[in-house]
Amino acid sequence: MNLLLRAQGISLRFGGLQALDRVHFDLYEGEVHSLVGHNGAGKTTFIRVLSGVYQPQEGQIWVRIGEELREVQLTSPREAQRYGIETIHQNLALADNLDAVANVFLGRERTRWFSLDEEVMESEARRALERLGVHLPSLRIPVQRLSGGQRQAVAIGRALLFRARVLIMDEPTAALGPAETARVKALIRALRDEGLGIILISHDLHDVLDLSDRITVMKGGRVVGTVRAEESNQEEILSMILVGEESKH
Repeated sequence: MNLLLRAQGISLRFGGLQALDRVHFDLYEGEVHSLVGHNGAGKTTFIRVLSGVYQPQEGQIWVRIGEELREVQLTSPREAQRYGIETIHQNLALADNLDAVANVFLGRERTRWFSLDEEVMESEARRALERLGVHLPSLRIPVQRLSGGQRQAVAIGRALLFRARVLIMDEPTAALGPAETARVKALIRALRDEGLGIILISHDLHDVLDLSDRITVMKGGRVVGTVRAEESNQEEILSMILVGEESKH
């Protein structure tokens, strides 16, 4: 598998607070690599660095560009997107009053002769959702009328349409029922099988162990350790979260 992203020695301070302390993290093609830890562990701050919201004071980030791994400066979310890093936030960042097509292209609309090219956008949005095996009752109803799983699919479709190679997913199954959770987990597995690298943030350790290839535990802005999901269990992960040390086998 090719390395898609590597963060090395990432440190970030807010005044006297050491939010991130020499964080190392990497992600491979066709991998789900989860980040877990209590609130305040540094997970959200770290993914905001990867998505270009924050710039670290120390450390380097490399991303795969073509066949090469290159060091990059992620100075804004737009810059991160340019390198194929897309973030699906817990609130999905959807405009509830707009339809699926408008949400897929929000901020990146297709135009023709100085007006929106609605026909092209609808066709591309439909193809993006069909790639996920998702068939909405209509692409033209406000997304607030869609189910939680369908809304998640719209957010994922938006990322795929703009050629994401790294997908950061923050609590993708939060507040979903069992059937919708199963659908979203199936989408995540399908994306992994297509070769995307997925960074998953979740408090649900059952989902984390079920979906992940590797799991990194954070505490106090530091990486406690990284384990392979198939070689670990919920008790070990919980111990690392609570104690702040990697267990010794």
